[in-house]
Amino acid sequence: MGMRAAVAGASGYAGGELLRLLMTHPSLDVGPVAAGSSAGLPVTDLHPQLPGLAGVSFVATDAAALADADIVFLALPHGESAALAAQLPAGLPVVDLGADHRLGDAGQWDRFYGTAYAGQWPYGLPELFRADLVGARRIAAPGCYPTSVSLALAPLLKAGLVDATDLVVVAASGTSGAGRAAKATLLGSEVMGDLSAYKVGAHQHTPEIRQTLTRVAGTDVTLSFTPVLAPMPRGILATCTARTNATEEQLRVALLEHYADEPFVHVLPAGRWPHTAATSGSNACQLQVTVDRDAGRAIVVSAIDNLGKGAAGQAIQCANLALGLPETTGLSASGIAP
Repeated sequence: MGMRAAVAGASGYAGGELLRLLMTHPSLDVGPVAAGSSAGLPVTDLHPQLPGLAGVSFVATDAAALADADIVFLALPHGESAALAAQLPAGLPVVDLGADHRLGDAGQWDRFYGTAYAGQWPYGLPELFRADLVGARRIAAPGCYPTSVSLALAPLLKAGLVDATDLVVVAASGTSGAGRAAKATLLGSEVMGDLSAYKVGAHQHTPEIRQTLTRVAGTDVTLSFTPVLAPMPRGILATCTARTNATEEQLRVALLEHYADEPFVHVLPAGRWPHTAATSGSNACQLQVTVDRDAGRAIVVSAIDNLGKGAAGQAIQCANLALGLPETTGLSASGIAP
């Protein structure tokens, strides 16, 4: 028997992906499976892809029931996890997939989320901040867009190879990134055959990306971020650019050196560009870099599965570090394409 892992918000897409990964994790067992409005329903009613949980039903999202586990994952909507986390024992490891504990600036939280500020937890992006996560009792897992963008740009900023005051990102995401709640704009008839920008210049992940890249760069960054809804269920492709005087080889070496020992981040061979399908179902991030010589800009393209490295996979990676397990336990860097 392994350690028991509770999942709150298990009826959602990220929650379902957590359950899928936990079912094959050699050291973690599925514990309480909580989902407020779906309490009492069989798990397989909402997650038919998980026949191994046949006979298991969602329970109410109750702190006492969750506290009986050895680790708790919170896959709740933004603004809902802080109150529940506050009711859990201080020594119980908690990984929050929501935004409630990511930002260190209360003013930025109020501007983009508008609920009570809950403070900041260690930020769960192991490839950048691993030392903060080993043995941690509380971890704030990053958002999907911030993961894809930060992994692309952080090594270049750290090496001083790009201008921190001129970062531009356009990133396309699959529809699962918007959650499972019914919305007219996410109907198949609305999404198929269409691309649409949304929350342009005002996306809630912008301050999180700025915070992460500022910490790595050691100086304030300026970021223009445009998210795009793509007609696919999962995946993120982020095109990240910055002014540079460096050569393509210098940029490439910075990425290769930073991620040389990272099991989940892969800098592709020159000339090969990332595909979202290649990371689907995995905890991988694929990167490629070049220089637009005419514009004097570095271009880094990154691909992840927004439910994998952008959510559940990364949460498991963080949990492994918190619990003293090998970081790659229960995770794969291999996608499932086509």
